Amino acid sequence: MQINLTGHHVEITPSMREYVETKFNKLERFFDKINNVHVILNVEKLQQVAEATLHINAGEIHAKADSENMYAAIDALTDKLVRQLNKHKDKLNSH
Repeated sequence: MQINLTGHHVEITPSMREYVETKFNKLERFFDKINNVHVILNVEKLQQVAEATLHINAGEIHAKADSENMYAAIDALTDKLVRQLNKHKDKLNSH
């Protein structure tokens, strides 16, 4: 799985990049057909925003989360993506 990480108004530090990669690699445990991921970390005034688009075999999954802390925003984002991946997997298994 390829992870593309972009920062808007924020410098992507090596520790931030490592954190994102660790969190997103865990997503593969839930759904192994993720081709690539595009993550955008953004700072809007006081809010830290993390959003991601997962390119999977049957389309795309997109989620966005924000928090006052970038790491918390990334955590919330991956939680949302896990729920969406599980829903997607259930849909695939029900057919």
